[in-house]
Amino acid sequence: MLSRVADSLYWMSRYIERAEHATRLLDVNLSLMLDESATSADRRWQRLLVELGSPKEVKWTDDPYELTQRLSFDTGLKGSILSCIISARENARHVREQISTEQWHRLNRLYLQVTRPEIRPDMDAEAAIDRADQPTEFLQQVMEGVHQFQGVSDSTMSHGEGWQFIQVGRYIERAAAIALLLEAYHEDLWQHSDRIPEGNEYLEWMGLLRSATAFEAYCKVYTADVTPDRIFEFLLLDQEFPHSVRFSIDTLERALEAIHGEGGKSRAEPLRRLVGRLRASLSYSSADEILNGDIVAYLRGIQFQCRGIHEMMYQLYIDYSIQAALAG
Repeated sequence: MLSRVADSLYWMSRYIERAEHATRLLDVNLSLMLDESATSADRRWQRLLVELGSPKEVKWTDDPYELTQRLSFDTGLKGSILSCIISARENARHVREQISTEQWHRLNRLYLQVTRPEIRPDMDAEAAIDRADQPTEFLQQVMEGVHQFQGVSDSTMSHGEGWQFIQVGRYIERAAAIALLLEAYHEDLWQHSDRIPEGNEYLEWMGLLRSATAFEAYCKVYTADVTPDRIFEFLLLDQEFPHSVRFSIDTLERALEAIHGEGGKSRAEPLRRLVGRLRASLSYSSADEILNGDIVAYLRGIQFQCRGIHEMMYQLYIDYSIQAALAG
């Protein structure tokens, strides 16, 4: 496969996953505002910025609606939902002949829906925004559109090399995002594990699970016994839940193995070792071991290794030299 095609498929998938993650975080935080004090609200929205990677372009404001609109619609912010959808659609346009017609129609329809003038408020006009009208329509359209696109991708695209690059993009983005999400909650949930929980902390635990679409799946494993330690174990180490870090890395490894093929395994050996080391860490570690150690260092290690996988994968398949290609 041409490197430019692999690059566009990979980034199309990453931007789609990034948009869906940011949408879900905003939607959860807006819904939790109905049951919180002003102090807990500020803390939650400050934490949301950490969950999204602490974008330098976003200045803190105690107005959650203004913050939501900036993170949703500001195309000057690379990580905003609208920017991610625009970037995903542009990458898909570059490889229009490689994806199915249904994929293109679904993604293009989502792009047209979220770029309509009436759904994008004028953030510079003080009186233009009705604060009682939360951007739920926009958020719901994005989540539904992303889920439809991912379902159409899996059901209409041949599961060959191109589809595998889409899998790599989706799951490397997801693994890093969930690790960062857990890190952002560390101070509130695991740093002082012997502290007696306050009455409203159950909402925080619910919010974390919902931020990873995990509440119902969690309850099927642990019933309704919601505790921080079990949440950590589930979102980090569960091997069957699609939004856990372990599931993401397992799927990422299988996709890369399919891309390597039998002929390219020797050339890809450094990348295989890097992914295998991360997978082994998640497969053979227990939640108790991690919780009794330096949790933040462990989670940052996952994010660091994900960046390393990205860089090595890029060097191997996308930004490689002619000499390396001939040697492989």
